[in-house]
Amino acid sequence: MSFLELAGIQKSFGPVQVVKDFDMTIEKGEFVSFLGPSGCGKTTILRMIAGFETPSAGTVVINGRNQNELKPNQRNIGMVFQAYALFPNMTVHDNVAFGLKIAGMEKSAVDARVKEMLGLIHLDHLADRYPYQMSGGQQQRVALARALAPKPQVLLLDEPLSALDAKIRVSLREEIRMIQQQLGITTVFVTHDQEEALSISDRIVVMNGGRADQIGTPFDIYNKPATRFVASFVGTLNLIEAKVVDPATNRIIIGDQEITLREPLGSIAKAGDKVSLALRPEAGSIAEGAKGDTALTGAVISSNFLGSVIRTRMKVGDAVISFDMFNAPGLMPPAVSEIATLRFTASDLLIIRE
Repeated sequence: MSFLELAGIQKSFGPVQVVKDFDMTIEKGEFVSFLGPSGCGKTTILRMIAGFETPSAGTVVINGRNQNELKPNQRNIGMVFQAYALFPNMTVHDNVAFGLKIAGMEKSAVDARVKEMLGLIHLDHLADRYPYQMSGGQQQRVALARALAPKPQVLLLDEPLSALDAKIRVSLREEIRMIQQQLGITTVFVTHDQEEALSISDRIVVMNGGRADQIGTPFDIYNKPATRFVASFVGTLNLIEAKVVDPATNRIIIGDQEITLREPLGSIAKAGDKVSLALRPEAGSIAEGAKGDTALTGAVISSNFLGSVIRTRMKVGDAVISFDMFNAPGLMPPAVSEIATLRFTASDLLIIRE
C-alpha cells in the first residue's frame, strides 16, 4: 500500500479552482518533486498535505490514515519554507530544539537529538550562534534540521533554495538529497527550477493549470514529454511544425525537406495534416562525420556562447532549430548565413500529441 495518497484532490478559492481532480500515490522513502510555473497549484497541494489548506474535495491519506480532519500539528509532518522562518531570538541549538520541547521531550533527550541533527547538517560547531550571524545557506540547513528533529513521517519542502545564490543552491540540493536518502524519509519538494527537480527526484509531477500534465521519472519527463507544455517547460526544446506526406510510411516535410519519423503516424494524422514535433538541442550535430540516420539542412542565423556549450540556430523553411556544440579550444562555430547540415537519429524526433 502507498504511504502517501492524494485522491480526487480539488481546491477552490472563491470561483477560482486552483487544483483540479488531482490523484497520486507516493511510496515510503520516495522523493517526489512538484514542478511548474507560478500559479499552477503545486504549493497549494503541498499546503493541503501539511494541513494549512483544506481540500474542497478529495482526501489526503498518510500511512493508511485520513488526514483531512487533522490539524497541522497532529499530522507529524516536517516543513521547510522558502523563507528560513527561524526564530531570530534563539540560537541554532534552540531553534532545532523548539519542536522537541513543545512535544514534551526531556532535556537530555532534546540535547542528544539536537546534537545528532546538527551533526547531520555539519553545523554542530555553530550551535550557539544566532540566525543573523549565519549565511543564507547555513540558515536553511538549520531550518531543515529543525524540520527533521521530531522524526516526521513526511518532509515537505516549499521552494527552499530559491533565495540562495546559484552555487549554494547546487551544493544544498545535493545535501538535501543525501540526507533524505540516509534517513529514508518520504519527501515532497516544490520548485519552479527544472534543473533542481531533474537532479534530485525519484519522480517529478509537472503541474499545469491545476492539473498534472505528466508524472514520471526525470528520464521520462525529459526524454518522453507527454504534452506540448511538458516538452516546452522542461529543458530547452525545439518545437517544429511539419506536414504529413504519407502516414503509412511516416514520411513528413519540414520546410521543403522530407524525412521519415520513427514513431508511427497512421493513427494520429492523415496526408496533408500538420503535426508538432520536438527535438532537443543536444540530439544533433553538424560536425563532419557526425552519426545519424536523419538530416536537415539550413542557413545559420546565430551562435551564442553559453560556457560549456555553444548554441547555434539555423532556419529550415519556416522552422528555427537550435542545436548545441560542446565548447572546446579551437572550436569555431559556423558563421551567420553559412549552410549547415544537422544530423540526428530519427527516434530523437518526438511527436507532440497535445
